[in-house]
Amino acid sequence: MNWIRRTFRPEQIRELILLLLIALIFIFFSTQIKGYFSPRIFNRITSDVAIITVVAVGEVLVLLTRNYDLSVGSIVGVTAYVVGTLLSHDQTMAPMMVVSLAIGLGALMGLINGALVSYGKVPSIIVTFGTLAIYRSVLVEISNAKTVVTEQLPQWLLDLPGANLMTISGFDIRPMVLMALIIVVLFQLIITYLPWGRQLHAIGSNPEAARIGGLPAQRIVLLAYVVCGALAGLAGFMYLVRFGNITVVAAQGMEMQVVAAAVVGGVSTNGGTGTMIGALLGAFMINLLQQSLLRWLQISEFWIDALLGALILFAVLVDHVIMDRLRAFWSHSVLQIRTDDSQSVDANPGAKENSHVA
Repeated sequence: MNWIRRTFRPEQIRELILLLLIALIFIFFSTQIKGYFSPRIFNRITSDVAIITVVAVGEVLVLLTRNYDLSVGSIVGVTAYVVGTLLSHDQTMAPMMVVSLAIGLGALMGLINGALVSYGKVPSIIVTFGTLAIYRSVLVEISNAKTVVTEQLPQWLLDLPGANLMTISGFDIRPMVLMALIIVVLFQLIITYLPWGRQLHAIGSNPEAARIGGLPAQRIVLLAYVVCGALAGLAGFMYLVRFGNITVVAAQGMEMQVVAAAVVGGVSTNGGTGTMIGALLGAFMINLLQQSLLRWLQISEFWIDALLGALILFAVLVDHVIMDRLRAFWSHSVLQIRTDDSQSVDANPGAKENSHVA
């Protein structure tokens, strides 16, 4: 039993459960839907998941600090529309400049959110619910109801969705999918090993203790919002690549998918707990379930929103009822193991000397 406690954390158990659920979904719907494992459906799901995952990574950073960002859908939509409009007027813009512009625009909107939350002391749910509407309204006002269409975009951008980096067992790996995986791995390493990542956990776990400990909480939270906005801006570019035709309602409602992916993936709404890998698995499971139900039952898109709401409620319930007890049990077990190890070393002077030598 001790080796399980030493090896697995509660978050990892949650991730293993998600992997099991994904496998069960695959198995069930493969028996119900003909051609369920077709490469076309795989590419559609992974392309959608890539966009949601990139935004969810930024959302996890904010949620770790016990805050929210409900404006990410509007940031994605604004960025996709603005960048698409600029490209339609100047197709000679370099790809890296386009990506940098998307990231910078998203970071600016994230900066506004973060400043109001961290320095303005306004509750994050109020701030980002307000900016969700403000960013979208500004977009509607400046767009004059015009639509960005694929015919106006440069050829390199139109070729990007169909680009194939590698093929595994007949399934293509697209650039956006690889980009999302790189971002997940990078930010998982950041929140696990870098001081800023540990500070995010500390602020979310116990804000008062973090303040007494001298952590610059305002700057840390502000940076989390800026990075969240920047990632939403990058996702806006990916959204433009994915769909091409962009209207003022682009990515509307995406914030619900992102929050659902993070919460279902094990990110605590009370802050301090969560992983990027869990958010990736949550995004994949939700999108897989959505696409499968749409093909199997041919239900309305409105029921998909109801499904997302139900998943959020269920995940929060599981987190409070089961995962909190599991984390408490795990913490107690780890403390007991360390106490037992310390006592065994004290009882064996030779082992104690060897431990010092080691």
